[in-house]
Amino acid sequence: MQDWEGRAAPEPPPQQPPPRRVGGPSLLPPVVLALLIINGLVYLAQGFMGQYLIAIFALWPMGAPDAVMTTMGMEEVPPFQVWQVLTYGFLHGGMFHLLVNMFALWMFGVALENLWGSRRFAFYFLFCVVGAGLIQLIVATNAAADGTVYPTVGASGGVFGILLGFGMMFPNQRIVLLIPPIPMKAKYFVIAYGAFELWAGITGTLAGIAHFAHLGGMVFGLLLILYWRQTGSFMRRPPGPM
Repeated sequence: MQDWEGRAAPEPPPQQPPPRRVGGPSLLPPVVLALLIINGLVYLAQGFMGQYLIAIFALWPMGAPDAVMTTMGMEEVPPFQVWQVLTYGFLHGGMFHLLVNMFALWMFGVALENLWGSRRFAFYFLFCVVGAGLIQLIVATNAAADGTVYPTVGASGGVFGILLGFGMMFPNQRIVLLIPPIPMKAKYFVIAYGAFELWAGITGTLAGIAHFAHLGGMVFGLLLILYWRQTGSFMRRPPGPM
């Protein structure tokens, strides 16, 4: 090239291609995948040493008697241990219990982990599990005072926290219920499900399900999201690894 005076003009620098995006949305991000594997392995271990795992890692009420009368005779009641408010969330009461929780974890958790990043998502899930455990500990301890002693297991508290987070992050995302197959916006689904859990917990409907633990997971999830928003630390992360 020459300029208007006939002198050689420098060639323009070659255009650099835009930087390639590293990572991106995944159908099985690392924390969701790890939780699925861990819960599956723990459930397999329950088949070999279920009574031991339930005694040590399930959530037992505080102040329960040392033994209670059952149809099998007198049975020892394991004591409450502080780690149980977390470890109970990795035990399950049966295959159906496990599959339902893991399906919901995958269905709603993938979008949140892709949005928030793995570290924030992992902290949120465990925070909800512990929060649900604390609420359930109060409920179970009150029941034990009336003579009803039982352990609590299941990841439902963390899963309900994830459901709450999904409804807040993707409020207008349409989801289809299984029974009945009705499409509904996520925000309305979360409100309806939370109202049902409150009603079921107060009335004692569907006994054997820790309704207040489910509500506890949702409440603690809500508090954490509001805290993140208030402090300005809550924002959508750019695509890429974290």
